Amino acid sequence: MSATPVLVRSPLLRALWARGCRFLGTELAILGGAMTWVSERHLVSAISNAGGFGVLACGSMGPDALAAEIAATRARTDRPFGVNLIVMHPELDELVGVCIAHKVSHVVLAGGLPPPAAVARLKRAGTKVLAFAPTATIAKKLVRQGIDALVIEGHEAGGHVGPVSTSVLAQEILPEVREVPVFVAGGIGHGEMIAAYLLMGAAGVQMGTRFVCASESIAHPAFKEAFIRASARDAQVSVQVDPQFKVVPVRALVNAATRRFVETQHEVIARWRAGEMSYEEASLAIEHFWAGALKRAVLEGDVENGSLMAGQSVGMVKRIQPTAAILAELVEQAEAALARVQGHRLEVAAAG
Repeated sequence: MSATPVLVRSPLLRALWARGCRFLGTELAILGGAMTWVSERHLVSAISNAGGFGVLACGSMGPDALAAEIAATRARTDRPFGVNLIVMHPELDELVGVCIAHKVSHVVLAGGLPPPAAVARLKRAGTKVLAFAPTATIAKKLVRQGIDALVIEGHEAGGHVGPVSTSVLAQEILPEVREVPVFVAGGIGHGEMIAAYLLMGAAGVQMGTRFVCASESIAHPAFKEAFIRASARDAQVSVQVDPQFKVVPVRALVNAATRRFVETQHEVIARWRAGEMSYEEASLAIEHFWAGALKRAVLEGDVENGSLMAGQSVGMVKRIQPTAAILAELVEQAEAALARVQGHRLEVAAAG
């Protein structure tokens, strides 16, 4: 059922992410970012089997579908994995119940501030709860609320993004929050950056884009090929053309659909100004433009008309690889970076 986990040779790397590994119950303190339609049983179990921590993306699943996905993942791995729940889901209480009933060890609450009742219920059941902290103030509030670990995700990430870069969030939050493990996410595609954040005090990292082109990922070959061809600058945040009509910021690869979205906004807003549509109708027309677009791209391979959600680290995705090979490469890079740091310190000590 389980493959051999990636080997960590560096004592320094083991020491730096020991807290994160203990919290996750893994050999590597690397979480797989929950990507809708991508982070399902095959990829999640592959990440966990290789020593990382896979996280199922519940997305819009109902309770029965989530229960089936948890069971299918557990049939593929006996190692720890988690479930990502969107706090705005209309059936959040039922989904929390599914996670408790299936004894999911870790639940990530995403998409907004976690409801205190859901947090308390999960913790009573012995489930470890993670949440996203977009500011140091909210991070401290979440710790007081009883959150067991934090994820800080910067603007460089794929999908729905906040306005602040990962490097700034790390500087603001890592020195201030020591009570719980903090995992850094957004724009991480190389082991050297993992090492840097660990040296800053992170317990580990979360990575999504890097795993889209894993062999075990069920993403359509055309979707994977778009990632392999892309550079960092191709992953852009959705454009809002009028402040009166809010567009939720989403980072994705530019394609025909992203260009058409801008045109659609202009057309819809012009019709609203001409009195041909109500404000509510115009807002819905803009909001619904992307309905089903992610599934079209990920599963059906429509990379021109679908949504290609990707982080800026997409430029470091060069080929399709087994998940274990991706993790081994990241660990090797992190170990090499830490060895350079140790060598530099020895040189400084000898010179001084």
